[in-house]
Amino acid sequence: MHRLLAIIERDLRRFKANPALVVMSMAMPLLQLIILGYAFGGQIRHLEIGVVDQDGHVPAAKLSAMLRAVAANARTYDTVPYMDEGQALADLRNGRINGVVTIPPNFSRDLLAGKSPTVALIEDNTDQFSSSALAGSMSALLGAYNGNGVPPRMTANVSLSIVEVYPYVPYIQYLLPGTIVLAIFVSAMMGGGIMYIDDKARGLHEGYLVTPVTKLELIMGFNLAGTIKAFISGSVLVTIGSVIAGIPDPFSIARLAHMLALVVLTALALISMMFLIMVRIDDPVVPRAIFGVLNTLLYFPSGAVYPTSAFPEWMRVLSFVDPFTYAVHAFKSLVLKNTGFAAIGTDILFLGLFTVLAMAAATLLFKRTL
Repeated sequence: MHRLLAIIERDLRRFKANPALVVMSMAMPLLQLIILGYAFGGQIRHLEIGVVDQDGHVPAAKLSAMLRAVAANARTYDTVPYMDEGQALADLRNGRINGVVTIPPNFSRDLLAGKSPTVALIEDNTDQFSSSALAGSMSALLGAYNGNGVPPRMTANVSLSIVEVYPYVPYIQYLLPGTIVLAIFVSAMMGGGIMYIDDKARGLHEGYLVTPVTKLELIMGFNLAGTIKAFISGSVLVTIGSVIAGIPDPFSIARLAHMLALVVLTALALISMMFLIMVRIDDPVVPRAIFGVLNTLLYFPSGAVYPTSAFPEWMRVLSFVDPFTYAVHAFKSLVLKNTGFAAIGTDILFLGLFTVLAMAAATLLFKRTL
């Protein structure tokens, strides 16, 4: 019994001696409750839809005004006027907008003639949550349009034709991009965090300090070694995960080349981030405690499991600075839409700049002392 109590006392003393670990153990359940509570099931807002009015007469103008009214009040979406339908569709495929509403050229004439004109909603159905929200909002709007303020001589109703740009996307395919990034993150946590701290705890780190190797060379070496590990993990998810999820043509050379290049860039960004976080930590217990906090803070606000449009403003700010957000968006474009680098230029730029800044900061903070 005395030996058992001594073990318990030692463990409690070690726990007490690490205030950061104590705070994390208490804050983690609250943080997870808040993040998960807002990340799932929120009302989707501020989707971007392009409006192409090819008619230009009063009935079409009234419909456009109702679209703007919904954008100003319900805020499910924001309208972006387009003169050219081709440009609107190009922006839709490149992920700049979430849908396109097209009012056909003879809309007003058919409506006044008693016919039933069709308004097209062309939606990006790779995100089922956003596409369902758009379809529901548009259906409700046309119901109001058909029932309110219609002159007696008009007997025709406007119908909605939904056009899906891509084949049906099961939820497992929707989750695959986030799973790829999560696998890279786990490898980054091990290579850029836990292994490094374990080396310091075992005294292996002292060997680096007696060599003429510079701080930048040390950090680059750690980052590149971790990137190789993360690349292997990410490549397995890219190939086997695509097969399991049922991605069409999973072994397309062009798609695989784009995705593997993105795996390397994502791994560099996350490894650099982890090394920046761990560069001044000595206790091997702290990285394991941080893992759960980082997983919640980075993965769920990234849009990997639910659209960021449904988040409150403070979570959208968190999503904006989260490297997971840009990696997940880029993988979604490559996996679900089979696009190229032109559609993910912003994501590539952010991840590249993030890598450079994180590596530079880690180099400045690195100490060549015991």
